[in-house]
Amino acid sequence: MKFKPQISMEINQKGYSYKLLDSLEKISKTLSQRRAAKELKISHSVLNRRIKNSEKKLGFELIKVIGSKSYLTTEAIQILEQYQKYKGSVAENDKIAIAGGHIITGLLDSISDELPFEIDVYSSSDINAYKLAKKGFVDFLALDDPQIAFLNDLDFTPIAYDYLVLVSNDVSKERIANLKDLNDLNFISVNGSSQRFAWNTLHENNVSFNIIQEVKSELDAFKIVKNSQNLYTFLNASYFKGNNVLKDETKHVISLVQTNTSKKETNEFIEYILGKGQKLIANQGFTPIKPWKISK
Repeated sequence: MKFKPQISMEINQKGYSYKLLDSLEKISKTLSQRRAAKELKISHSVLNRRIKNSEKKLGFELIKVIGSKSYLTTEAIQILEQYQKYKGSVAENDKIAIAGGHIITGLLDSISDELPFEIDVYSSSDINAYKLAKKGFVDFLALDDPQIAFLNDLDFTPIAYDYLVLVSNDVSKERIANLKDLNDLNFISVNGSSQRFAWNTLHENNVSFNIIQEVKSELDAFKIVKNSQNLYTFLNASYFKGNNVLKDETKHVISLVQTNTSKKETNEFIEYILGKGQKLIANQGFTPIKPWKISK
């Protein structure tokens, strides 16, 4: 079975989309940019622009046109060889391998016994999970925050909504009813988490606040604020109870990036999660992306 990881590669310390790498592979096989574009299901102009933009970014040519045929340059061949080695490192596994942020992997792990699939779930930060996915070791990259997908031109599938709540050990926290009440508070930040929605909102509304410590996980942040006075943090409402002061401003999607599209089970997994799986997601405290019906 062939695997097709759809994850960017880093070349000379710059990221390049899998779309470019797949394009080079198609051109290498067809020796025709028009045929390659047709197989990629894009227009010839889109393919040409993709190649030209990448050549400008790389500083060297990728394609040489001789007569009616298109050939990869020596540099392009080297890139393609590395990409193919990378794809070949993906080992066949009957289980669906998923790596991602703490929130979404916690959700998937919670519903794993009710899924008609066997899954292996690896919990980390979105950033570290992305590094693992780039090596081709997982079938899905699971994201608590879609920012990495946007930055790296990854196709992602939202599976649920979540939002952030304000958490602290302050018995008078209910006095916080609007943005102004957040002025001059001290916060614990979680690296690589969806807290960016909260921080951006505070900055945009000129709310003064202090981040006094950054930690690796939501649980670490929760423990610190619950064992301290006058410390606050924003955590996902699906797992933690707190003040809804920024509920609307921090609503966001959690999502899956399918890094292995040729494995039959991965396509079926996505279909299930967006179908019957939405009820399982709702039962875990998340807002489902699609409405689900309770069978009579």
